[in-house]
Amino acid sequence: MTYDRTKPLTKRNVIEFLRSLDIEVKTNTKARGNNGLYQKNRIDIAKGLNEEQAISVLIHEFTHHIHYKIDKDFIKTGGSLANIFNTSDITEIQNELINVTNVIDKNSRLKIFLNAKTEVANTIKSMQNSIKNDYPSFLRSKRFKEFEQYVKNSDAKYLVKYDAIRLMHGFFFKQERIITVKNLENNFPDMPKAFQTYIKLCSMQRKQARITRRINKLNKYYTKPTELFARFVQGYFINPETVSTIAPKTTKRFLVLLESGYYKELKDFFEIFFRKPE
Repeated sequence: MTYDRTKPLTKRNVIEFLRSLDIEVKTNTKARGNNGLYQKNRIDIAKGLNEEQAISVLIHEFTHHIHYKIDKDFIKTGGSLANIFNTSDITEIQNELINVTNVIDKNSRLKIFLNAKTEVANTIKSMQNSIKNDYPSFLRSKRFKEFEQYVKNSDAKYLVKYDAIRLMHGFFFKQERIITVKNLENNFPDMPKAFQTYIKLCSMQRKQARITRRINKLNKYYTKPTELFARFVQGYFINPETVSTIAPKTTKRFLVLLESGYYKELKDFFEIFFRKPE
């Protein structure tokens, strides 16, 4: 398929089409989520998006609208590929959709967090090796007895569990002291380097756990059937040749259902902005 030159693909034209279906479109919101948000019969897209980004988000959210017409529980359940593609043979389709998502959303937050996880893991390994220079038997999985002995009467012991903490000293006249991992060398200038590194390592492990939780949350989001489908349609509409190559079985099934009217007004949308080959 190629774009129909009589109907240019612009943000304005896409919005006009959506509004012709009585879909409310808001273009000046923060649009919680990935630059766009679909709620029943309403699409929000983030302000400040360029033309290409806005079109892509509008298509994505419109696909959610179509999904809602097929399965009104999809917002709660995440939908099902069997329902979206009207078939029980979804294993290959699911794999293809994941591959499409990885290409279409290659600059997604997930990639950022995966890179951060690798960087943190490398930092932790470097810190561990540094500690081993002074304490060859050191293992992260076991108690660091030498460190525990050193800090048992020191406020530094709190930084093993917290990145920053506010302490109150004194009985009658309270004095506040704030200590942080970031300012460790200034807070505890006499502490041996290996012990300072250990505290920083503990902080990095907490950061690693936070990143892992975030990745798990994003993975759950990106692999929802409704998100896989929306990114497929978004990708196919913008770059059909690439998506057809990545997901041949899914594309074939999608076009059959599209032509049959299974995806309702999505057929009209494609017919307006696409021209079938002669």
